[in-house]
Amino acid sequence: MHTPLTLRRAELTDVEAITDLVRAAYSPYIARIGKPPAPMQDDYRQVIASAEVRVALDGSQMVGVLVLEREGDEMLLANVAVLPECKGRGIGKVLMRYCEARSRQVGCNAVRLYTHERMTENIEIYRKLGYVETHRAEAQGFARVFMRKAL
Repeated sequence: MHTPLTLRRAELTDVEAITDLVRAAYSPYIARIGKPPAPMQDDYRQVIASAEVRVALDGSQMVGVLVLEREGDEMLLANVAVLPECKGRGIGKVLMRYCEARSRQVGCNAVRLYTHERMTENIEIYRKLGYVETHRAEAQGFARVFMRKAL
């Protein structure tokens, strides 16, 4: 029996835990894409200062992170990550639901996101959640799939 998941705004004291969680979540993709994925290269002290960052807690353990950046009337889902040993427990779905609810709350009419074209399982998850591929492009040295969901 797990304690209920709680979401709260990230604080500067969370930087190390967020960095570790993102590293754990994205490390399996390094071999597949040939280099560390972009979220592994972010400075989370800077991200917390410039974006809306939420952490998911199971008791006192950080099990997920969500990074949202408002861009006009759309929300960019910049990062969603779940601790690998906690996958399959619905944490990602909770974070995605929060993203969409928060986006509506602040008046956004869509959520946009991108992922690496070789992260095929993520593309499939986003499709099942109603995201539609808008285009593919090379960005910051990564082959990205851009997706959008109207709210």
